[in-house]
Amino acid sequence: MRIIRFDSVGGASGDMLLGALIGLGVDAAELNRRLETLIPGEFKITAGPFESFGINGIQAGVELYEHDHHHHHHGDNDGHHDHPHHHHHGRSFNKIRELIQSSTLSEKTRRLSLAVFTRLAEAEAKIHGKAVDDVHFHEVGAVDSIVDIVGCCLALELLGVDAVSVSSLPTGSGLVRCAHGIYPVPAPATAELLTGLKSRPCEDEPFEMVTPTGAALLAVWPKAEITTGAVITGTANSFGKHAYKTRPNLLRALLYEETGAEGESENTDEVVLLETNIDDSTPEMTGHLCGLLGATSGVADVWTTPVMMKKQRPAVMLSVLVKPTAKETVLELIFRESSTFGVREYPVVRHCLERRFEEVETPYGKIKVKVGLFRGREVSRSPEYEDCRRAAEAAGVPLKTVYQSCK
Repeated sequence: MRIIRFDSVGGASGDMLLGALIGLGVDAAELNRRLETLIPGEFKITAGPFESFGINGIQAGVELYEHDHHHHHHGDNDGHHDHPHHHHHGRSFNKIRELIQSSTLSEKTRRLSLAVFTRLAEAEAKIHGKAVDDVHFHEVGAVDSIVDIVGCCLALELLGVDAVSVSSLPTGSGLVRCAHGIYPVPAPATAELLTGLKSRPCEDEPFEMVTPTGAALLAVWPKAEITTGAVITGTANSFGKHAYKTRPNLLRALLYEETGAEGESENTDEVVLLETNIDDSTPEMTGHLCGLLGATSGVADVWTTPVMMKKQRPAVMLSVLVKPTAKETVLELIFRESSTFGVREYPVVRHCLERRFEEVETPYGKIKVKVGLFRGREVSRSPEYEDCRRAAEAAGVPLKTVYQSCK
């Protein structure tokens, strides 16, 4: 598992996050090439060495090309802006969604970028009392902000990063001028986006140190904590554009590779075991519930165990192994479909073999075989039941004969 730890003394902005990811090894030219499909001919991501307060690092930014008055803006030309700079062109949430969905970027990057813009739109909608779809972005609808956000999500994918960990963010202090007037720092949208992230005011710097873009990216990206088995495999010092009085405008990124003991944690996952004892229901009801649970996404396994309750009353214990994200859905299903009044929950760590599939030629045709690997070594082979059943039926031989032919 790859995790980036962001430690901030200078806050966080889209540019600073982009610089950090480029500093960790993402090629800026590659980002430009892939993002060109999003907004052609408008911008270039630039990155270069930078020094501040005696520390060397990188500074990145989005450079916008100047255009003539008659040059139409890609996709939409807001008629009421007649100056040639596209810097302040806003775009609606719907327009940005279309831009991203119709781009040639990978599904993963599109999903993550859309999630960031959705979070931004929700924050704006909440503040201004609008519907999410009616949100018109001013600052974050401009080309440079779109490139920052989509570029950062793309860079995260190119680095193969699974999650991030974020230090407490200094938000600055004083007042900030937004499209809607003057507000205290952090600005309303930023404050909304910082919900759930650790942050603190910074009295000695009267600036907006965390921008809405920076906050939205860090809020939406998946989080994980660095464990004791983690190894630092890359570092980057990324500097923002604004010069501070008391500190460098620095966002430091450390890339961690979670190896665990000899790479074992690669194949452990945290799941939840939900259990309940049912003694006043028919077997059919429980069977029906097991079927529903088995078909629920996020459920790893379902089973029942006969148990004896007090006064030796026979009952059945229902057990469901479930990913934490699906826990609420499963609880609701159990309560709705069974007679139980309480469900127990335990956190469980599963150790799983790595798996790959092979096709094996047998006298009965091709059979798919699941291969289990432990620390890179093959430890088990298991032919797929459905393939074997079909082959056995077609050839008129016992199922076990087909199974043995796969060995």
